[in-house]
Amino acid sequence: MRPNLKLLLNTSCGVLFLIFYCEYLIFYAVQSSCGWPILDPQTQDESIEPSNEEPVRVMVITDTHLLGSRHGHWFDKLRREWQMYRAFQSAMTLHKPDLVFVLGDLTDEGLYCSSTEFDNYVKRFHSLFSVPEGTKMYVAVGNHDIGFHYGVSPYLNQRFVNAFDAPAVRLISVRGNHFVLVNSMALEGDGCFLCKPAEQQLTRIEKILKCTRGTYTEKCTPNMKLEKYSKPILMQHYPLYRQSDIECNDFDAAPFPIKQERFRERWECLSQEATFQILNQVKPRLALSGHTHHGCTRALPVGEGLEITIPSFSWRNKDNPNYLLATFTPNNYAYIKCELPRESTVINLYLFGGTILIIWLLYSLKYRSRLLQFSTHGRSQKII
Repeated sequence: MRPNLKLLLNTSCGVLFLIFYCEYLIFYAVQSSCGWPILDPQTQDESIEPSNEEPVRVMVITDTHLLGSRHGHWFDKLRREWQMYRAFQSAMTLHKPDLVFVLGDLTDEGLYCSSTEFDNYVKRFHSLFSVPEGTKMYVAVGNHDIGFHYGVSPYLNQRFVNAFDAPAVRLISVRGNHFVLVNSMALEGDGCFLCKPAEQQLTRIEKILKCTRGTYTEKCTPNMKLEKYSKPILMQHYPLYRQSDIECNDFDAAPFPIKQERFRERWECLSQEATFQILNQVKPRLALSGHTHHGCTRALPVGEGLEITIPSFSWRNKDNPNYLLATFTPNNYAYIKCELPRESTVINLYLFGGTILIIWLLYSLKYRSRLLQFSTHGRSQKII
């Protein structure tokens, strides 16, 4: 093989390996360090009867913000979708969850895109975030999907509900664990077309939980009971009411000065009134949310338990996106946030690897040039 051709081939192999690592292998390398959390016997709720069934393994992501036709460069769109596809499918391969929950803002422009573009959104989402057999996915709606409360129309709401099977309020029970999914924009309390049915459904779920536990003071019918009572897990797009992220000290919390910015009720979080109402009705042991694009863990303002806000799954919104893995039994749970490759790390790898390849290429070319000159000079001396 000719020397220059061999050098070109070696350089090409180096470039291809760098791309392969940064665009594929790195997701497995980083995510493989995160596994299912182990339940701690000391955190068991002694008031809830233990279960002999296998724990439920749950993965939660939020704020994928698939770009539409109005915002974002085509390369930005291609880049972000590839990153999310690779990260999600790597998680499916490594973790094999029983359930996957997506907590809103699946789309970036769902609130004003045409029906044709929305259909394209749906196809892209199911293509990027396809789940294997044996895993079920459930979706909550976000403000980017249908708009903030006063911008939601019956058409936009129903379009999303039909596409993703995502009613305003939903109760999902798996092996004695109960998950309550709520449309955050339906908790305004003004009797709107969306709010009134949501409030009625929440009241119905409250009765079901009380009947199952045996604390309902009125008559319970058979269809108002679950097989087994356990404190539910509340899931929605908005965080519960809080003034700001100033007390959030997670590794993925908002940076200064963003964490100091005051939240507006019904925009960055639920209203204080809606927060107290839903917590008193559902009485969750854990509340999961998204929307802010940054992480936060804090005690629930009402009752016992935690609220965990999960950051955006898109690198367009955060340098260090992540997702949550949780293990649930009726009387216990454990969770962990799994980090994804940082955008800055990938960029630095490209810069470092590219620099090494360029230095090696220039050195090889210079070395071969000197070797060729020496060889030519030697032959000239022999001829003389």
